[in-house]
Amino acid sequence: MPIKLSKTVAALPTQFFATLVAKVNQKIASGADVINLGQGNPDQPTPDTVIEATISALKNPETHKYSGFRGNQNFKQAAADFYQTQYGVVLDPETEIAVLAGTKIGLVELPLALLNPGETLVLPDPGYPDYLSGVALAHVKQALVALEAENGYLPDYTKWSEDLKQEAKLLYLNYPNNPTGAQATTAFFDETVRVAKEADFGVVHDFAYGALGDGTKKPVSFMQAKGAKEVGIELYTFSKTYNMAGWRLGFAVGNKTMIEAINRLQDHLFVGIFPALQEAGIAALQDEVQLVTIAKQYATRRQAFIKAAEKINWHAYPSDGAFYCWMPVPKTMTSQEFSDLLLDKVAVATAPGIGFGVQGEGYVRIGLTVSKERLIEAVERIGTLGLF
Repeated sequence: MPIKLSKTVAALPTQFFATLVAKVNQKIASGADVINLGQGNPDQPTPDTVIEATISALKNPETHKYSGFRGNQNFKQAAADFYQTQYGVVLDPETEIAVLAGTKIGLVELPLALLNPGETLVLPDPGYPDYLSGVALAHVKQALVALEAENGYLPDYTKWSEDLKQEAKLLYLNYPNNPTGAQATTAFFDETVRVAKEADFGVVHDFAYGALGDGTKKPVSFMQAKGAKEVGIELYTFSKTYNMAGWRLGFAVGNKTMIEAINRLQDHLFVGIFPALQEAGIAALQDEVQLVTIAKQYATRRQAFIKAAEKINWHAYPSDGAFYCWMPVPKTMTSQEFSDLLLDKVAVATAPGIGFGVQGEGYVRIGLTVSKERLIEAVERIGTLGLF
């Protein structure tokens, strides 16, 4: 008898980034010197402070045992201390923090933990493609809300229909934004709390790029909004801030009921996070030098890329968050056609905007995860095509 996939697994969307990686790898295999600007994978090493703390922890036999199901107390305390120091937000480590094996897990499992089949999850368009995985796994409905350049790629709640407000059970937000680099304001988050309370839906803020602003000021945390903990949570990852993408470590903070839902689901899916990894996370959270260094590094790269692009008449959307530039494609092409052309003709990989949603069409996402010199070289290669 042939084995068949379950309906749930069969309904999972094609992984956008897996397809992109396959195309890039095929080009590299042909012998091309590909400059990969399509990835969101930091190119710098994990800080020495984190490496040293990990080695020390690995040598301690106590870290070789199971961790607590809901994370070790010292890690959660470090996360609480980090939020109080960086954002002035007070958190209860035991009831307002959940430990995650990377925030992607949290983002995908939250619909399972908080929604019933058939209920509505509101997602941004454009937005991080993996949000859709949670829709399929939880058998919920999705409602896409357009993020438009004219509104700073922030949702415009005045345009929400009454039906959407009534149906919405959970809203995902992500600032600094992937893919556009747009940032949120305190006023916007205050408005989000007000609307969420009035319409009775929860808020999940994906703060993956929380440390990456313009190099002079920190992006705003949703938890800084008055009443944020009454309606939502925020997810923080080590991947971008600390160059720990492969380590798979993160945490969620905020609303006690939502945190308990995550913890209860994870009680049945996992047996905590490797204790030595949590010790690494503590060292990272206490490394304030890295917060300044990483933000300045990407700000410098952004400035170099934008300046080079302007020389070929290619002008970026004016954003300064995350480690992306949001670049328009020639009006005669789709974002996929443009991205394929760049990879084929000049071996420069970009992420087509359509991969992030219908509203992403007309743009490509440029990852600032290569050196300043390679960014400039990529622009020079693109310039030889005379497209702008």
